[in-house]
Amino acid sequence: MSQTQYDVVAIGNAIVDILSQADDAFLTAEGMNKGSMQLMFSPEAADALYAKMGPGREISGGSAANTVAGIAALGGKCGFIGQVADDQLGQVFAHDIRAQGVRFDTAAREGEPTTARCLIFVTPDGQRTMNTFLGASQFLPEAALDRTMIEAGAILYLEGYLWDPEEPRAAMRAAIDYARGAGRKVAFTLSDVFCISRHGDDFRALIADGLIDILFANENELLALAEGEDFEAAVSAISARVPVLVVTRGEHGAIALSNGERAEVAAEPIERVVDTTGAGDLFAAGFLHGQAQGRDLSTSLRMGALCAAEIISHYGARPEVDLKAMIAQKLG
Repeated sequence: MSQTQYDVVAIGNAIVDILSQADDAFLTAEGMNKGSMQLMFSPEAADALYAKMGPGREISGGSAANTVAGIAALGGKCGFIGQVADDQLGQVFAHDIRAQGVRFDTAAREGEPTTARCLIFVTPDGQRTMNTFLGASQFLPEAALDRTMIEAGAILYLEGYLWDPEEPRAAMRAAIDYARGAGRKVAFTLSDVFCISRHGDDFRALIADGLIDILFANENELLALAEGEDFEAAVSAISARVPVLVVTRGEHGAIALSNGERAEVAAEPIERVVDTTGAGDLFAAGFLHGQAQGRDLSTSLRMGALCAAEIISHYGARPEVDLKAMIAQKLG
């Protein structure tokens, strides 16, 4: 096995997040399920909803992109592969993720559709409800994969959201082959309950075929994947099929299981939950960085919890403090 040059190489949706505050009544009126992500299939629909938003902030986002930006902030070396269009939002995304210290070389796509955007409504309780127009990110071709970078990454991290469109799905399957052929680990995040309702059989097949080394899920996603209602039964069933299972449980903390070992961590106390956008993404950043550093399960979980707590204390999914210094202070 050749030496690695990157801690994590991620493939995911290249999205610009637009965040605005809203109340529950607005979500109900617009037919949104609070705390979920729903897809928008036309730029016209995205424009119409955007017109109803209050004052907003544009922040480069996307689940896996948030994760590698977090790992870079922790001092890790990362790469990202994702499709943007040759437009203003595409330039915003590319500039921002590179400024975070992440290698991003995917060529912009000319013509329609435009760069993906996620319209995020944050309610007073800090919950985020996402409406995503995937745009150009749906058209990531296998030819856009940087095979050399994938093979040089200790961990390939894949975003479940990107399983929706056919072209990126094929690209991710090829990326798994590249990573496993080079003896690298593959991590996968389930992303969303509705994503599992659409692609659960595919995800279960990836696991059954031994293609996933580290699986990330929240409690509801785990239950959906296991097709059950009992949490501990779902944990037992899924942890028996993957080398490492990580389950986030919101205010109840998180657990990780590997080779019969089980570790648990409480949620980090914070004064107020402001915005849960990116909480799972940054938890994954902390955990993966811990694993890349050779930390044990418990320490990796704590790193994830610390990163998630920082993110939910403010708006947006990018850290506002020096994560590397914070982890060093808390853990030594």
